Amino acid sequence: MTVHALNDQEVALLRNELEILMQERQKLLRLAGAAAVLAANLDPGALPRNRETIDAAEMMGECLNALSEETLKDALRLVDAQIE
Repeated sequence: MTVHALNDQEVALLRNELEILMQERQKLLRLAGAAAVLAANLDPGALPRNRETIDAAEMMGECLNALSEETLKDALRLVDAQIE
């Protein structure tokens, strides 16, 4: 196998891995968008007042707040949410 053939094979593998990562990013953006819509529409008074629920809601809020504005906009666009 020549160096050129090896490089072509490595490029093909990298392209394949990049495609997998882009597909995974789309799925994670959809999940983030759905979580943001859920958080925006939740009535906090309707949530059970147990530690597990509160911890989960706080974790979701922290994760959403950690996203960049551009990433959050992409996520909301993917789930057709209204961006205000």
